Amino acid sequence: MDKYDIGLIGLAVMGENLVLNMESHGFSVAVFNRTVSKVDRFLGNRAKGKNIKGCHIIEEMISSLKKPRKIMLMVKAGQPVDSFIEKLIPHLDKGDIIIDGGNSNFMDTIRRTKNLEDKGLLFIGTGVSGGEEGALKGPSIMPGGSIEAWPQVKPIFQAIAAKVSDGSPCCEWVSNNGAGHFVKMVHNGIEYCDMQIICESYFLMKKALRMTPEEMSKIFTDWNKSELNSYLIEITSDILSKLDSETGKPIVDIILDTAGQKGTGKWTTHSALDIGVPAQTIVEAVFARFMSAIKEERLEASKVLPGPETKFEGERKEFTEMIRKALYASKVCAYAQGYQLMRMAAEEYRWDLNFGQIALMWRNGCIIRAQFLGKIKEAYDQYPDLSNLLLNPYFQSAIENNQDAWRKVVSKAIELGIPMPAFSSALAYYDSYRSERLPANLLQAQRDYFGAHTYERVDKPRGEFFHTKWLDD
Repeated sequence: MDKYDIGLIGLAVMGENLVLNMESHGFSVAVFNRTVSKVDRFLGNRAKGKNIKGCHIIEEMISSLKKPRKIMLMVKAGQPVDSFIEKLIPHLDKGDIIIDGGNSNFMDTIRRTKNLEDKGLLFIGTGVSGGEEGALKGPSIMPGGSIEAWPQVKPIFQAIAAKVSDGSPCCEWVSNNGAGHFVKMVHNGIEYCDMQIICESYFLMKKALRMTPEEMSKIFTDWNKSELNSYLIEITSDILSKLDSETGKPIVDIILDTAGQKGTGKWTTHSALDIGVPAQTIVEAVFARFMSAIKEERLEASKVLPGPETKFEGERKEFTEMIRKALYASKVCAYAQGYQLMRMAAEEYRWDLNFGQIALMWRNGCIIRAQFLGKIKEAYDQYPDLSNLLLNPYFQSAIENNQDAWRKVVSKAIELGIPMPAFSSALAYYDSYRSERLPANLLQAQRDYFGAHTYERVDKPRGEFFHTKWLDD
């Protein structure tokens, strides 16, 4: 009996689509699902007639695989992953590979990699981005973990991954233990930012310029022909043009303004705080979702808390172009923060991250895919040790060309009382980063005053600490 190339556990839509993607690229797949009726349904419908084997017990799936066995988990993050790993371990041999393709916390991946390597097994924690469509047609794949496992899964992963224009796959080895899931987490943190600054652009045009969704759809279509060309700008144009089938109104106007999330944005925020990285725009994008969730409180507050009249006086076309420039400048800062977080995490966890390669992996297949990422790859190819994207000549020029409009947009939004947390925090990040001196000297004096926390001096070498006796006896 012929053995199968890879096994996959978890037949939700993402799992099914990955299986079909693998099979369409010439790989045979054995599948299992805890609810076995899903296996039968899949085999009888989407997988019918394909080189896919349905299994009703885990042992059957494992015994049908080529050695070293490769088993991919597409199950809910957390305890379900650990539970399936424990079920698999007794049936595996030295050198067999378990792959976690879910949105797992990278610290869990670090732990699982060590535990499985201690048992002679190999583990890969891989980010998979692109949603249901990407899983079927070609996602961005970010694998990390046991490097010895990479040659075994590389032909499969790179075959099914999205490709850029020159045919390069949006998949390459990231680094050891939790690096793959960390990079996917940062991708999602940047995604939160990207979505929020697009939403703030929409909100300004709606509230200040009184534009209709149809008008805004045309503007986003035009923006998608500029340096803002991206998947998220494209779908925003589509969304704004869509009418509700029940009411005939623009569907965006009847969707309740409360945003959900699955946690990866919060994890990015936690990591920035743990490592000590200024990532305020990512944080504000997460907080913006929290603020949206307290809808009832906001309704009450809107009745009693005063603010300015949101009446714009000026040239609409000119201000719309300013919004576009502010959006691009804010986007640069969001990516600068994400890449700064990855750089400092690489030092913290001893990962060898190729930042240009990461940009390539995000060029297609994933949610934040954009023309813009080609410039990031060029920046890191040219300057591999670049400490911050803002120091690259291309992005310096981008900020220089857009910052006047950016400042005017943020100022006008404040004047009109329209909240722009991501736009304004990105601008604050830029102004802080370019400041030779910040008011932290006074902050250190305060800390030393009430807690004797000490401080460094401008006229002494770094690393020497001093304390002042602030009060007389």
